[in-house]
Amino acid sequence: MNTLPYLRNFDLTGQVALVTGSARGLGFCIARALAGCGARVLINGRNAEAAAAAATELTAAGLDAHPLPFDISDDAAMERAFQDIDRDHRRLDILVNNVGARNRKTLRDTSPAEIRELIDTDLVAGMLLAKFAAERMVRQGSGRLIAITSVVGELARSGDAVYPAAKQGLTGMVRALAAEFGGHGITSNAIAPGTFATETNATMVADPNVGPRIAARNPTGRWGEPEEIAGAAVFLASPAASYVNGHVLVVDGGLSIQF
Repeated sequence: MNTLPYLRNFDLTGQVALVTGSARGLGFCIARALAGCGARVLINGRNAEAAAAAATELTAAGLDAHPLPFDISDDAAMERAFQDIDRDHRRLDILVNNVGARNRKTLRDTSPAEIRELIDTDLVAGMLLAKFAAERMVRQGSGRLIAITSVVGELARSGDAVYPAAKQGLTGMVRALAAEFGGHGITSNAIAPGTFATETNATMVADPNVGPRIAARNPTGRWGEPEEIAGAAVFLASPAASYVNGHVLVVDGGLSIQF
């Protein structure tokens, strides 16, 4: 006898999920969690070998994972990837829009080309991913759009103007899409991470001057572990969150409440 019947609300069996930037870091942890709840996950990244290796690791653990490498900044490659999804998987139920580049430069020191490149990667690509995914979800009559934003979008700091502007743009998109597609059985939400000990942040985490200082800012006194974002993604992707729409779920250990 099943003593935990409510867990069925987190069952993603039969659903297809595309997680961009999922060959490593937060994206990989999210993909692994979705697959662990029964979803077929499509592992994305620019590097085909890395995407294949990540998919192989999940498959070896008994999970349903397939590589889908493409560069999110290449519009034509993105469109071809969605055509591949149509051909090979015939549906798309979950999009986790996990994109992001950052330069940590003052606006005065950032060239016009760098500004456009960051906005294209952190905002425009995310909007196009949502557009292509939503077109398919509307035809199905259901879907989950999840964008990974950042608490940095709300916390202004000198020397980091473009990244938070793009992430706040994603937040605006998430809310607009919640209104646009809510009547089609599609929800649109975001996860705003704080400081996580990912491969990208490894240098800062290991720095004896920087790592402990950043950890001390957090009420928990530590960096987040990449696996700690996975539960938020599973929740928003699952039937348990069917009436959660247009929400930004902050996963930062309490960092942002202090500002």
